[in-house]
Amino acid sequence: MTDDRTWPAILSTLLSGEDLSVSQAEWAMARFMRGEATNAQVGGFLVALQSKGVTVEEVIGFRDAILEEALPINLPIMSLDIVGTGGDRFGTVNISSMASIVAAAAGTPVVKHGNKASSSLSGSSDVFTSLGVNLQLDPDQLARAFDESGIAFVHAARFLQGFKHVAAPRAELGIPTVFNFLGPLCNPVRPEASALGVADLDRVPTFVGVFRLRGASALVFRGDDGLDELTTTGHSRIWEVSRGGLTEHDLEPRDLGIPRAEMSSLIGGTPAENADVVRRILGGEKGPIRDIVLLNAAAGLVAYDIAAKPDSVEVPLLKRLREKLDLAESVIDSGAAEAKLQAWVTATQAAAAN
Repeated sequence: MTDDRTWPAILSTLLSGEDLSVSQAEWAMARFMRGEATNAQVGGFLVALQSKGVTVEEVIGFRDAILEEALPINLPIMSLDIVGTGGDRFGTVNISSMASIVAAAAGTPVVKHGNKASSSLSGSSDVFTSLGVNLQLDPDQLARAFDESGIAFVHAARFLQGFKHVAAPRAELGIPTVFNFLGPLCNPVRPEASALGVADLDRVPTFVGVFRLRGASALVFRGDDGLDELTTTGHSRIWEVSRGGLTEHDLEPRDLGIPRAEMSSLIGGTPAENADVVRRILGGEKGPIRDIVLLNAAAGLVAYDIAAKPDSVEVPLLKRLREKLDLAESVIDSGAAEAKLQAWVTATQAAAAN
């Protein structure tokens, strides 16, 4: 029997418009992550795949290979990741970063995955660094800091080191590839709960399909304005995945008592400027940024319940969001969110020193 896991076989399959098996996709990505593919093989594969279009099964194979090569981290799987795909081009403040801190302050274990900015001035790692969080931790240090603070940031560039092997051909190609949206699915901790914002509507079925085939739990959402967040400028669409099932929802923020915002009120700036926004919001400043942070923190808390308490899906989503919105608001107003940030900064700095 001829082995279909060779470069000629895989590239021929893609060029003929046929889909790869999970095994073929995993084999190819493993070669990339280990640095065993030439730039020509990487570039040819990415162009052929982009031309054909990626399937859910292929993404699952890619994800499995990436995670197999990730640095192991001893953090709890029953945890929450609030993350966005990026690519909305609005340059908003770091909404999911603030929502993650609020969710952690509410008692939920948070293991956020992210990287430096690719489509804005300030990515999650940029703003956390400006806030004083030490992101240069090895796995043991990261675990110690998490034990102290209940929140961790898993820096993709540090823990998914195989990505460095494809950086040069990706840059030389200068076109979007599958790597542009794989990141949010590749948290090395593999947390059970995900609140995932997707900017590109065409990508939503892929993300939802991956969660469903894995039997995972997630809230996937997109603002009708194109934000990879639950938006407050208008409606959002939500795809709720639980135990392989899928329920779609439409959300109007005013149904939760949140006034509509103008996009201009949500725009951010440099990491230092966005860090100042984080401090002000966690310190209790009211306004449209606080509103959208509370809404996305509530979504994260709902997502965690879907994983930890699967029967929670039987309660109407609007009711669950309203309850979590009240909790998130109390966490900020009590000073717990501000204290959580300081505890996290202190824990990461102490872990780095030992």
